Amino acid sequence: MSVARVTEISATNPNSFADAVNEGVNRATSTLRNVEGAWVKDQNVLIENGSIVGYQVNLAITFVLEDAQDIG
Repeated sequence: MSVARVTEISATNPNSFADAVNEGVNRATSTLRNVEGAWVKDQNVLIENGSIVGYQVNLAITFVLEDAQDIG
């Protein structure tokens, strides 16, 4: 049996939503162990002076918690 936790992060990239998702997932997997999935909860564009300057995604990252005996 496993127990998972979900944490939310936000990532921004100047090129595309896909690049923003990749940045978010890369950052999450560099900090969290046992990442199993990501859900794109929301997408937004950042606008300055009438032009799109960035793509932002809000992600729900799912990772499996380790058993207490596995830590240490």
